Amino acid sequence: MNKYSILFIITILISGLNATAQEDNRFFPEKDLITTGIYYYPEHWNENQWERDIKKISGMGYEFVHLAEFAWFKMEPREGKFDFDWLDKVIRLCARYNLKVLMCTPSATTPAWMRTQYPETFVMDGHYIRAEHGTRGLGSIVNPVYRKFVATIVTEMARRYGQNKNVIGWQLDNEPDAKPDYSPSSQEAFRQWLKNKYKTIEALNAAWGAAFWSQWYSDFDQIIIPNTSLVGWWGNNPHALLDFKRYLADAQAEFLDFEATTLRSYISKAQFVTTNYTAVSTGADPRRTNKLDFATYTAYPNGGTDNIGEQGFRLGNSKVILFAAEYYKMAGGVSGVMEIQPGPVNWGNYNPLLLPGTVRMWLYHAFAAGGKLACSYRFRQINYSAEQYHAGVIQPDGITPSQGGEEYMQFIKEMKELRKQYKPGVAMPATLAARSTAVLWNLENYWTIDRQKQTSQWDTWNYPVKFLEIAKSFGAPVDVVPETADLSKYRFVIVPAYEMADGALVKKWSEYVANGGHLIITCRTATKDRMGHFWEAEWAAPISALIGAQVKATDMLSNNGKGEILMGSAHYSWNNWGDLLAPDKGTETLAVFDNQFYKGKAAVVKHKVGKGTVTYIGVDTDDSKLERDVLRGIYDGAGADTENYPPGIYVYWRDGFYVAVNYSSDSYTMDMPETANIIVGEKTLQPGGVLVWKLPSYIKN
Repeated sequence: MNKYSILFIITILISGLNATAQEDNRFFPEKDLITTGIYYYPEHWNENQWERDIKKISGMGYEFVHLAEFAWFKMEPREGKFDFDWLDKVIRLCARYNLKVLMCTPSATTPAWMRTQYPETFVMDGHYIRAEHGTRGLGSIVNPVYRKFVATIVTEMARRYGQNKNVIGWQLDNEPDAKPDYSPSSQEAFRQWLKNKYKTIEALNAAWGAAFWSQWYSDFDQIIIPNTSLVGWWGNNPHALLDFKRYLADAQAEFLDFEATTLRSYISKAQFVTTNYTAVSTGADPRRTNKLDFATYTAYPNGGTDNIGEQGFRLGNSKVILFAAEYYKMAGGVSGVMEIQPGPVNWGNYNPLLLPGTVRMWLYHAFAAGGKLACSYRFRQINYSAEQYHAGVIQPDGITPSQGGEEYMQFIKEMKELRKQYKPGVAMPATLAARSTAVLWNLENYWTIDRQKQTSQWDTWNYPVKFLEIAKSFGAPVDVVPETADLSKYRFVIVPAYEMADGALVKKWSEYVANGGHLIITCRTATKDRMGHFWEAEWAAPISALIGAQVKATDMLSNNGKGEILMGSAHYSWNNWGDLLAPDKGTETLAVFDNQFYKGKAAVVKHKVGKGTVTYIGVDTDDSKLERDVLRGIYDGAGADTENYPPGIYVYWRDGFYVAVNYSSDSYTMDMPETANIIVGEKTLQPGGVLVWKLPSYIKN
């Protein structure tokens, strides 16, 4: 391919990436960059303190206040009796002090009268014990009585605030998690879900492999939710459990869509509708919702884990925002952090003070990754109840900013300066567009792998994050995308452990490669069909032609096992998972196993298809050195110059700004042109540091 062809491809990629960035600016104008907010719970405090608090929020620079998500008891103190006068007052105070309002539906915290009078509205656990009043997220979202009460309170709120110009949007529920529910309502809903999916009991028996252990059903009414609490983890049918996870995710998504539909009958089109998933959500699936404008996430990076280096436990888990900020763009194309901690939490293994600058770094990370809003939990540290030790931006005296509060104010002040320097329509530099990368991910693959890991060393959730980290270490712009995404926008597509696949998906991958894309597939891909059955064929049969090799067998070593791999003259270690590959004629072997009884067998292969390449990495290593070197060779071979950022150093380009953050325990000096204009920070990033810079437009970068 000549240089003009490469430049043409990069130009197309740039326009595609810019189109993605411009998908939805109705609610968040580009010039604003990011909008800041804070959680406030007026129901927790004396009314004579409300104005003082709202005035303080405004004075700190926040732009919106997050209200009412846990206040059902206050809005409907008795069944059918509503009181919004107190909330009206708070909203008027917000308007007086130039603060917008993000309103929340309170479905996560049902009032005591509901549990007393309608106990059937609560979930049941795996021992068929009904949940009790006293915490959040225990309503049975498929129970019709609970649904009726939710519809009523949401309708009352929407009628009252849906046309209020000071209300910018709505958050549905709180951290929806597709909680397992074994209640009678859920049992019936699960059976109905199965009837809709399979139509006949014969089709279900085939899909579930019900001939095994006499699990055969003659009628849908015989089916109960598969229950690992009573049957035992190892004895459960993996296909039935997969369907249970799908049902829970569908039920959660439908519940959110139900709330959104109720709202939209009354609210202004200028008000957005979103929800706040947890950063690591292994149950709820953002792809399944249809009525949200976009999805947001909660981020608690610091929860008593060691992380990177000696100071890592004070800097937080670098993977949290890294993955969530990309993953939740699947629903609506944009995202933001709805709930981020401003200091120590109360639920970690231990809850240390943060290294000064850490909260500000997290905020910049969320911004750098494209976040449209950044909202902190919470304004005042509560003086009582379950979260007393959970920090706020204001200390328990109700007046003094915490360290996190000071850092939030610094971020807001600096963001105002970035807004002044923002210029619309700046194209992503060609060097970055040449590295454009997608990581393909489907939560269902997490479910099926996590159910049958085959080795305790398999790190299910962090496996796709590994490849996101590698691509970011190259300085690549990376999206986490569903299989329905337009892959042609990316020069590199990584498919990590995509266990369940079908012919249509493999065809899409093949077409992407034939048209010039570079596809990286890893072990545990296409080993099963969409129901989690092995193919009645060779191992991973659907991708054999694509990767130009057959997977002949798979090995896993003990915790202390020392597998060796040779790639060129470099040696690598592995002990988690190893696919033994038999390459076809014309397929290049990049790495081989260098010990064990199968020494010399291929471990990594590369296959040319049309204008592009497919690389299959058949090994999962702990240190990721092999995977990193394989990927670097692919990027370099495609003419994409790469960086070499160390672990914990993440560099982004957004809206004309370069942004770097440092989660590591060591300082790092950024290599940049002498003409770079540093706006925030210094060239050498300290641990927890932030660096923002721009390049003159005439510099080719």
